[in-house]
Amino acid sequence: MRYLYYRVLHGDCYTANKNTCTEWTGRLRSVVSRKRKNMPFVDLQSNLPANSFPEEFLKKMCSFVASILGKPVDRMHLIVKPGLPMILAGSCSPCVVMSISAIGVTDTADKNKDHSAKLFEFLTRELTLTEDRIALQFYNLQPHQVGKKGTVMSFL
Repeated sequence: MRYLYYRVLHGDCYTANKNTCTEWTGRLRSVVSRKRKNMPFVDLQSNLPANSFPEEFLKKMCSFVASILGKPVDRMHLIVKPGLPMILAGSCSPCVVMSISAIGVTDTADKNKDHSAKLFEFLTRELTLTEDRIALQFYNLQPHQVGKKGTVMSFL
C-alpha cells in the first residue's frame, strides 16, 4: 500500500482510467501534505536561569508557536535549554537564541518575516528582553528529514 502511495504521489500512477488516477493523486497529496506539516520543532537556548521558564511559560510558548504556525499543540516539540554560557552580539547579557524547524511553514521569507514579528513580540513581553537580545533561526524541513513511528514522514 505504501508503495502505491509513493508511486501515485510521485506521478507514476498507471491505470486505464486517467480520471481515477488524477482523483487519487489529488486526494493522496492533500492527505499527505496535511500530515507532513504537523511536526514543528522549537529549540530555545538561553543564558537565563531555569526559573525563568516555568511550566506555565512552556505551555504558553508551545500554544503560541502552534497558533502562529497553524499547527495543533499536540504535535509541537519544544525544548528549552536554560542557563547556558552564551554571547549574543558580543555581550553576555541575558539573551535567547531560538530555532524553529517545520515542514511547509518556514519555507519563505514572507512567512518567516511574519513569524519573526510575532515571536519577537511574545519573547520580549514574556521574558522582558529587548529585541537586540533575541535571535531566531528558521529551518524548512523536508518530510524525509523527520522520523516518526520507525519511518519518516514521507511514508506516513
